[in-house]
Amino acid sequence: MQFKSIFYKKKKYASIPTEKAKQEIPEGLVEKCGSCGKIYYEKEWSQQLKVCPNCGTHHRLTAYERIHALLDEESFTEWDPSMETTNPLNFPEYEEKLRKDQAKTGLKDAVVTGKGTINGYETAIVVMDPFFRMASMGAVVGEKIARALENARVAQLPMIIFTASGGARMQEGMISLMQMAKTSMAVDRFHRSGGCLINVFTHPTTGGVTASFASIGDYHFAEPKALIGFAGRRIIEQTIREKLPDDFQTAEFQLEHGQVDKVVHRHELKALLTTVLDLHQPKGRA
Repeated sequence: MQFKSIFYKKKKYASIPTEKAKQEIPEGLVEKCGSCGKIYYEKEWSQQLKVCPNCGTHHRLTAYERIHALLDEESFTEWDPSMETTNPLNFPEYEEKLRKDQAKTGLKDAVVTGKGTINGYETAIVVMDPFFRMASMGAVVGEKIARALENARVAQLPMIIFTASGGARMQEGMISLMQMAKTSMAVDRFHRSGGCLINVFTHPTTGGVTASFASIGDYHFAEPKALIGFAGRRIIEQTIREKLPDDFQTAEFQLEHGQVDKVVHRHELKALLTTVLDLHQPKGRA
């Protein structure tokens, strides 16, 4: 019996965590892909820039996450960080919603603007944050984008704009709609001075943002499967009384129909932007 006990192997059983055990995992330790359900440690998730290695889904980034992932370390200088909106139409509960979003994101409004370098190439940059009022465009968003374009024009810098928006901000009514004209005119002034505008569509980019500055750049890139459009699918189907394709308004659909120049994986975007910035550097004999 003693001899047998030396070589006897105990059976191994897999233990399945209870629901209570799952709930006790510290918040922020792991992240779950919203498409395939695969779970990753937070550190791995951040290293992947929130792109699921299993299914390739590009999850949303905050404005500062995108800036830190793209720009050279300690190269970013922010413009107009303290600009914030009021409640011009006295819209009920609007101020309370703004305060909640400010506390959640650390931003005054839904866009971050400034300048920095990408692999040594200086550029102006605008990044819309989808976690602040769905990056809807109100007076402050429009004003900050217009100012950034003017700063880039004066400094003769190229401009990169990352769009992510639910469209115009309903709580600001006509004032919000006026930002379409303001930003479009700022782009026109920037173009007339010879500036290079690179627009990058991220998920989602819709409404008045798509109908204004987002669609009048020199280059239009998009992240995979990003929703890009003006009105929603249901409204369009009801209007034209036709069934739309399953991939309608995706980045790939827009590429096929000429709205987008290239669909770019997030991990490859920095290299592509570096190439474009290099092409637009002054060259020639000294």
